[in-house]
Amino acid sequence: MTPYLRPVPGEPSGKHLLRRVVGLVLVALVGWAAWLIFEIHATANEDQARAADAIVVFGAAEYSGRPSPVLHARLDHAVNLYNKQIAPLIITLGGGGDKDSGHSEGGVARDYLLANGVPYGKIIAETRSFDTEQQVARLAMIARANHLEHLVVVSDGTHLFRIRYLCQAQGLDVYTSPRPLYGNISNQDLWERYFHEMVSYTSSRLHLHTSWLRLWLAGKSD
Repeated sequence: MTPYLRPVPGEPSGKHLLRRVVGLVLVALVGWAAWLIFEIHATANEDQARAADAIVVFGAAEYSGRPSPVLHARLDHAVNLYNKQIAPLIITLGGGGDKDSGHSEGGVARDYLLANGVPYGKIIAETRSFDTEQQVARLAMIARANHLEHLVVVSDGTHLFRIRYLCQAQGLDVYTSPRPLYGNISNQDLWERYFHEMVSYTSSRLHLHTSWLRLWLAGKSD
């Protein structure tokens, strides 16, 4: 007759072990989220603008050939930096879709800069990219083709931490410069921006193909 084996005191059962693993995973996730929030916030609140070879404006929505309020604010900030002689060149990024009637974010941004006194020869408009990763990849091509070593990148503050990571991965030396905030941002809108960047940055670090999710989140944040 097989003797009854009592559990060894202190020895975790399978259920207890699972709880420990789940607990450790949750602690790691909370730690990762806390670190991301801190880094995104710190980057959003620091203006590193200094003498560089070019100012880079990351794309945002345009409406029938006119910049959206977000793109408008980014471009105004770029014009201000240009007038301060931070850099002699401005690069605009962003393509267009089927609903854009032939317009592109980069092209609309170029036209806005022209209307605000920036000479045509001082603007490079990139018009084929459709998300931040593509914009950074095409920016790297433009920088190498034009021997641009130092870049001031302009976007929304919460966007800049991810932009800096992607640019550094492409070997670009960038300084971040957040566009000013206009009006009041609700807590819900601010949370959606942080969540968007946290998901997008994490997926980039893990090399996950989640562009559909980032596009959905971008639609929510815009």
